[in-house]
Amino acid sequence: MLSRRFDRVTRFTRRDAVRYAVATILLVGGLTAILSIGDLPQAYNLQVGSIAPEQVKAPRAIQFESAVQTAAARQAASDAVEPQYDFRADTASSLAQRQLDSLASALAPIDAAFAGQLTPEQRTAALDATLPGISAAARSTLDGLTAARWSLVAAEATRVLGTLQRSELRDSEMETARANVDGLLSPLLTDAERALASEIVAPLLVPNSTYSATLTAEARQAAADGVAPVQVQIAKGQILVDAGAVVTAADIETLQAFGLTEARLDIARIAGWFLLASLIVILYLAWLWRYRQEVWHRARTLALLGCVLLVAALAYKLTAGRSVLPFFVPGAGAGMLVAILLGAGPATVLSIFLAIIAGASNDLSLELATYVFVGSLTGILAVRRGDRVAVFLQAGVAIFAANVAVVSIFSLLGTRDITGVLQLFGASAAAAAGAAVATVGTFQAVGNLFGILTVFQLLELANPSQPLLRRLLLETPGTYHHSLMVGNLAERAAEAISADPLLARVASYYHDIGKLENPAGFIENQAGGENIHDRLSPEASAQLLKAHVADGINLAYRAKLPKPLIAFIPQHHGTTRMSFFWAKGREEAAAPFGGLGSAAGLAAADALEERRFRHNGPKPQSKEAAILMLADSVEASVRSLANHDEPTIRAMVSRIVSERLEDGQFDECPLTLRDIEQFREAFVAQLLGMYHQRIAYPQNKIVELEARRESIAAGRDS
Repeated sequence: MLSRRFDRVTRFTRRDAVRYAVATILLVGGLTAILSIGDLPQAYNLQVGSIAPEQVKAPRAIQFESAVQTAAARQAASDAVEPQYDFRADTASSLAQRQLDSLASALAPIDAAFAGQLTPEQRTAALDATLPGISAAARSTLDGLTAARWSLVAAEATRVLGTLQRSELRDSEMETARANVDGLLSPLLTDAERALASEIVAPLLVPNSTYSATLTAEARQAAADGVAPVQVQIAKGQILVDAGAVVTAADIETLQAFGLTEARLDIARIAGWFLLASLIVILYLAWLWRYRQEVWHRARTLALLGCVLLVAALAYKLTAGRSVLPFFVPGAGAGMLVAILLGAGPATVLSIFLAIIAGASNDLSLELATYVFVGSLTGILAVRRGDRVAVFLQAGVAIFAANVAVVSIFSLLGTRDITGVLQLFGASAAAAAGAAVATVGTFQAVGNLFGILTVFQLLELANPSQPLLRRLLLETPGTYHHSLMVGNLAERAAEAISADPLLARVASYYHDIGKLENPAGFIENQAGGENIHDRLSPEASAQLLKAHVADGINLAYRAKLPKPLIAFIPQHHGTTRMSFFWAKGREEAAAPFGGLGSAAGLAAADALEERRFRHNGPKPQSKEAAILMLADSVEASVRSLANHDEPTIRAMVSRIVSERLEDGQFDECPLTLRDIEQFREAFVAQLLGMYHQRIAYPQNKIVELEARRESIAAGRDS
């Protein structure tokens, strides 16, 4: 049994391959489309100088090299370079010497005049013949100088001329240079003497540096080349162009970097989303095939998981890019919903992938990914089976505490202010409450839509006021009582092996509803009257018994019972053989040939078709169905025993279990030998409680004797 089960689970069939391919294509396509919502083409027809009609925000974070801003920065650097001149120190020195020689030649007559033995009249005449360009005031000053003062004036003029002429004198600055000569002269000179010296020096100043267009262009080019390209970094959601603003060239360039000036796909990002979606879907489906065969082989459960994944991904994508809004998404509800309907395993793996999607959609946020996963895992642990409304309230409180813990951790590790922390606390409360409310409000409807039995649905079906159960009670009281006893046995056994006890009990209540179509055909409803099987052939009796399975399925569909519950009706008999009628048929077949003791009789008995005395199946596909099969057989067999002590009950239970094992009835369900041993003991314990001994009270004995006496008297009268 175990080896067959292992082979069935691990062999990847062609049917599995088709299911895998179809599910992968649908889910990867849907998930890629959702994750690419912000990257779909959207064009803004804006021109430089126009007014933006609407606000444009960055669909994602980006960094690019701005040609417009780089050109502006380089132009600014070029404009900051001053005009360049061709000044050379060696040339300036040569020119200075020539000008000093000219000065010396010009001052030689004056030196001679002050050095010679001339009368005042002769000196004045000699001075008047020199420096023809000076003003009358300067000439008057010159006439009034002594030889010593003149020597000082001449020396200062020579010094200043040499100094200025050896330094750079730009042709565009000569007027300024000549006007500043007075300030360079020694303070030992009087104002009049400085004015005289200035007028002597000024005409001799000549430019030694002229403007060079070539040098200027080279310097400006070098300055521009020294400016590094401008890198622009834009965060997701940042305003690119505000509504009503004048559009600039830089704005147009930014829109082009995002591809918003023309409708074109961002192939790189879409390829990234496609790879992420493929990785998630392929791994999740592979996990389901390997570890959850009961989910993998049901198209509806795969559809449920796909819908939950896509809806949750859409919620995180639509809120992406906002600082607080993604924390309001009740993502933990997805994990809780799947945990209630399909179990904690698929829910936990789904929560891991949803956390990855949430983080990737929000600029690779580790905080949000942790927030989603921790909250979902807490909800899965807290909600359990979701059999009471109070459980959902407790789960909501637990999720809130987990969310607050995650927010606090990342706030302490980061730099978030108190306002931001309080906002996220509020988001945590809203997300937790939303998850609890959404789960309790939808899991029943979702379960019905995808054909999954929920706890509340089972509790409702277990209510004795259900129409089918009322019919069983009124029309087939023996079958009704039998179903109740089977339910008690099945529930106890399911608890022993950690199966679903509520499902086992409810399935027991409805497993024999097909007997409503022919109540008298089953001994528990004959109430001591005529047994119609005494008038039927063994084969006809077998067909009558087999019919209650098909009748039960039809009746269940008419009553709109859930399909998972209907599946228990044929599985509770599997392909078992109706031993009583099989043995009776063999005896009747062998009777004309001398009975089973003769060779001819035995050959005639062996020629009887066994398949006519077997139920049509299928064999039990789940632990609960196997438990129901055994509970049904055990209850009927033990009821027929005259002695209900422990050894007898234990022997009967062991015989029935062994027969089903040897008949291969458990080959298609995930039972282990340990499970079988555990619920064998559970059956014995429950049956001992059901058939416990009572004290024989005297008054009860009197009633029994009187009833027997009245029965005998009535027989005599008749």
